[in-house]
Amino acid sequence: MTTRVSFSIIIPVLNEASIVNNTIRHIHEIAPPDDFEIIVVDGDSGGSTVRCIGDEKVAKLTSPKGRGRQMNKGASVATGDIFLFLHTDTELPGEAFRKIAASVEAGGSAGAFDLGIKSERRIFRLIEHMVDLRTRLARLPYGDQAIFVRRDVFEILGGYSEIPIMEDVEFMRRLKRSGYKIEILPEKVQTSPRRWEEEGVLTCTLRNWTIMTLYLLGRSPEKLVRHYYPDWDGR
Repeated sequence: MTTRVSFSIIIPVLNEASIVNNTIRHIHEIAPPDDFEIIVVDGDSGGSTVRCIGDEKVAKLTSPKGRGRQMNKGASVATGDIFLFLHTDTELPGEAFRKIAASVEAGGSAGAFDLGIKSERRIFRLIEHMVDLRTRLARLPYGDQAIFVRRDVFEILGGYSEIPIMEDVEFMRRLKRSGYKIEILPEKVQTSPRRWEEEGVLTCTLRNWTIMTLYLLGRSPEKLVRHYYPDWDGR
């Protein structure tokens, strides 16, 4: 018998007014009735994205930009048993909530999904395969794989480090070091290919690998962030 759990879906956003309502609509289509809340945290102090949200039940917050800061702000007001951190351009699989609940009931503490990319281009199938292989070997999923974690575990670990980049990997490393089980669910999220398409598939992929490698070798996130966000202003 599956234990009934509640979910807090925490969505960090920045300049995502054009897609945020679609993300919220899809959550309503697949989430268990009355067992979830949606919290959107805008990294724009003026709230340019949250002002566009039409769903009155969504909690709308602002925070200094940086996904770690924004997700911690959302978690600080969350009430669910399980926190699910979702990027605005990532779509959850239809059975996401049932699969997460089953994972936690079986003793899991945290996890994520396999990566899917919303494109018919064959090169993205190769990228998906490589990401899935890396994720399963290292147990270090990225944020666009929809990371979930039990509320009590998140609080014990003190949440995300408020660093400008690699907050997802840093959090997963702390989970592993603390002995918590991280499960990679085989269902695929579907994330937007927009960054690959804007920058070039090869350029974007090599940059991501380089940043991950340098981070694992000890390069600070403060130095690495400008490789990913060239206009990062440190605020």
